[in-house]
Amino acid sequence: MSSRIIIVEDNHVVRGCLEELANTLPGCECVGAFASAEEALKLAVHLKPDLAMMDIHLPNLSGIECASRLKQSLPDLRILMLTMYEDEEKIFEAFKAGASGYLLKRSSPREIKGAIEEILRGGAPMTSAIALKVVESFRPTQAKDADAPELSRRETEVLGCLTKGYSNKEIAEELSISPDTVHWHLKQIYDKLHVKGRTEAALKYMGMKG
Repeated sequence: MSSRIIIVEDNHVVRGCLEELANTLPGCECVGAFASAEEALKLAVHLKPDLAMMDIHLPNLSGIECASRLKQSLPDLRILMLTMYEDEEKIFEAFKAGASGYLLKRSSPREIKGAIEEILRGGAPMTSAIALKVVESFRPTQAKDADAPELSRRETEVLGCLTKGYSNKEIAEELSISPDTVHWHLKQIYDKLHVKGRTEAALKYMGMKG
């Protein structure tokens, strides 16, 4: 069974290119191409799409609002935002509305095809510029925090290994210490950084490094 795709894009040239691109993908079919959010909302439920490719800047109702309403009617719908916007506010508004991926319009056809395939597999594709902004959003203030906690040399080494995805055993081997010592250092690190686990600690540490 082919994956059903709809496109919501007010520029008729871009809309036509996306429709053609979607139809060239094996196992995919563009079942609707709309110039406005209102048109998409009226017809999408009957088309039962698996994926919506959505522009943010649409006449009248925005793509973000359209995405939010589509998700209410079609909760399993995957939404790929394809837009010129790359500011953090738009990015997070789109994800809050239910978007699963976010690409810039300057992405190549190959990148767009790859994103479609990834999102249909359950992934969350983003251009590198967008991914960087998402990562940076986790650390807007920590890098400038004058009250950043003081970590010992060994704690810093343990955190460095943590950001590389090392397990406790691997950290112990890397630093020539026992796993129990690693566990003790991690407890001290969590207390100093006011975090509850490895992922939070790694993100906060990256923020402290700026």
